[in-house]
Amino acid sequence: MPVMYILKTKGTARIPDYIQIRDENFILVTHFKASNLVEGLSKLALLVNDDIIRNIAALDYGILKAVEFEKNS
Repeated sequence: MPVMYILKTKGTARIPDYIQIRDENFILVTHFKASNLVEGLSKLALLVNDDIIRNIAALDYGILKAVEFEKNS
């Protein structure tokens, strides 16, 4: 299972909150608005379940979290 690192960044009044997903080498794979969490995760070729979505939504800002995803076949 690939390990991805997830980081939630806080926006400002004009810039929204974002979610960054990085690979095991900390290279940015994708980033998307936190308000579009399900849509942003669906673009990855990985299986995403409700637990992962809840965990990402509940992340504190600025905390890097490692998550293991299953590859989508």
